[in-house]
Amino acid sequence: MRLNAAELRFLFDRATGLLHRGVGSLRTRGLGPTWQRLCKQFERVPPAQRTMLYVPQARAFAPFALPTSDAPRASIVIPVFNQFAHTLGCLRALAEHPPEVAFEVIVVDDGSSDDTRACLEQVAGLRYHRRAANGGFIAACNDGAALARGDYLVLLNNDTAPQPGWLDTLLATFDEHPGTGLVGAQLLYPDGRLQEAGGVVWRDGSADKLGRLQSPDHPAFRHVRRVDYCSGAAIALPRSLFERVGGFDTRYAPAFYEDTDLAMQVRAQGLQVLVQPFSRVLHVEGVTTGTDTRHGVKAWQVRNQQTFAQRWQAELATHPEHGTAPVALADHRHRRVVLVIDALTPQPDRDSGSLRLVNLMRLLREEGAHVVFIAADRGHVAGHTEALQRMGVETWYAPYATALPAWLREHGSRFDSVIGCRHYVLRELLPLLRRHAPQARVVFDTVDLHYLRERRGAELSGDTTQMRVAERTRALELDVIARSDATLVVSAIERELLARETPQAHVDILSNLHQPAGPGLPFAQRHDVVFVGGFRHPPNVDAVRWFVDEAWPRVLQGEPALRFHCIGADAPAEILALGERPGVIVHGHVPDLAPYMEGVRLAVAPLRYGAGVKGKVNLSMAHGQPVIATRCAVEGMHLVDGEDVLVADDPQEFADALLHAYRNETLWQRLADRGRTNVERHFSLDAGREVVRRVVLGGADAAP
Repeated sequence: MRLNAAELRFLFDRATGLLHRGVGSLRTRGLGPTWQRLCKQFERVPPAQRTMLYVPQARAFAPFALPTSDAPRASIVIPVFNQFAHTLGCLRALAEHPPEVAFEVIVVDDGSSDDTRACLEQVAGLRYHRRAANGGFIAACNDGAALARGDYLVLLNNDTAPQPGWLDTLLATFDEHPGTGLVGAQLLYPDGRLQEAGGVVWRDGSADKLGRLQSPDHPAFRHVRRVDYCSGAAIALPRSLFERVGGFDTRYAPAFYEDTDLAMQVRAQGLQVLVQPFSRVLHVEGVTTGTDTRHGVKAWQVRNQQTFAQRWQAELATHPEHGTAPVALADHRHRRVVLVIDALTPQPDRDSGSLRLVNLMRLLREEGAHVVFIAADRGHVAGHTEALQRMGVETWYAPYATALPAWLREHGSRFDSVIGCRHYVLRELLPLLRRHAPQARVVFDTVDLHYLRERRGAELSGDTTQMRVAERTRALELDVIARSDATLVVSAIERELLARETPQAHVDILSNLHQPAGPGLPFAQRHDVVFVGGFRHPPNVDAVRWFVDEAWPRVLQGEPALRFHCIGADAPAEILALGERPGVIVHGHVPDLAPYMEGVRLAVAPLRYGAGVKGKVNLSMAHGQPVIATRCAVEGMHLVDGEDVLVADDPQEFADALLHAYRNETLWQRLADRGRTNVERHFSLDAGREVVRRVVLGGADAAP
């Protein structure tokens, strides 16, 4: 395929951008770290691995027990009609890998003539109910629901093998995604291929499984997402909700379309229907009813489609038509679709920019938008990629995501808005976005003004070459601002600077975003001092070196027993060496910061240069941890020295302020309380909501 002008521009901008950043990295990080970063850019992605499934061993029946509860949170209802071997496998799966949540199992026997009754009466912990006559799937499920005692009703087919952790993950969805009425599991074929990640209902009332025969790890189907319905083979909903809508509607008896109708009823209650792909269930499919719609019970599917279409005619008019691209089927349940692009997958436990971006995506989802994320390197970062997917973000990565020009060619028409983070990322992509997503509003998220940070670093060091690099960055950054529809900065100081530099640009403030945290331990139970910051960021390296060299010895003169906890990923040798100094502990990366935020008495932010708003300051204050900082570190943060924070730039003054706050409980408590208030007022998700609505979502009422 011949490359067009926009794609050629992309390749050129990427090459020159890599060269520019490489030179800058050499000066600030040195040859070794720069070479490692370069190798990462061209690292090949390993082949996708087949999903490994747990399958209970097939063996002759012998009595066993289910670890069920008399006070269940979840009632698992399994309707059965003959096919005892499948029922036995399903129950063994529950017994061999029981959920952590308290549960009960109710098997409703719909008139089986095989060994079902004789054997199931020997399974301890099982509630066995036999219907007087065969009534079909709907009657059996409704009978089981009437017997249920749990807060949640879980409907499970007997021809399934629930995978370890399936139920706990399924139920956690209700807490993680408020406003959810029904959740379905990801269904897999025995060979590991995807059977269903929820379903779509077309405008004519027919329905299809989403993702059928795809890899279950395909990004289009690997995130929590709104769907039209979920197959009744493995779904959960509040028992009270099932009762309120009248259970499965008997107009569809004996079976088919009852689960689709239930999903429509749930939405009519103002609740959402989700598929949870991290809850996996192996499903043989069609064991009881077959798969041929021309014969047997399966023939009811054709008749019930007409019944369903007539009942929901008005609602179906808003559904997609046949032929809609599969990747876009997640979009029609949302009023806005927003693409977010950053250089790398955000890792919020490693840097404040990542935490801000994750919370921005969380805020967009709260506002009803469907969020799609792709990193410029198309990387998959174990744990962090999955965290986005669990949050409901459609997260793309190689090998499923092709090179960005081709990926945008395929997906560009989906997006109402695009947020491009960092000038060197958006600079490359702007021509592609204008060509493949001309309808989208392009928002440049500076994260912080890179040229301002570089300029201040050059002024501190007196390095003229570094100053020239900063001016080059300034030209690139201002060019991206001029070509974007809107620009986001994190502080009023940066907005005022851009008002002078590029007065025609539309610039708004979206500062750091933090979720509320508890106050942590009281003064008397807290000890020591902490710094948090990733060391790929040169200002953090300079800050810690200055603090340990200049201020920390003066602190130890007053409090010899104090320890300084230095936390941050990618610490270079010069930072690691500081661990040999008295009282200094270099921890490196710490995945869970809560013990240090909640148990250390003071935090320090001794930055001597930088730009933007410092997430390390917000993070500590959100946990009720007072901060001693330089003026640079609290710039643009609405903080008052002596009331919200203690500020000092001289080493002795910094040490004196630290010791004063460390010893004075009254001062410490005032700083802790006012710091938390500052975060709630200026740096919470609610504080950024209006800007997101107006700038990213176009002022539309995007709530679901």
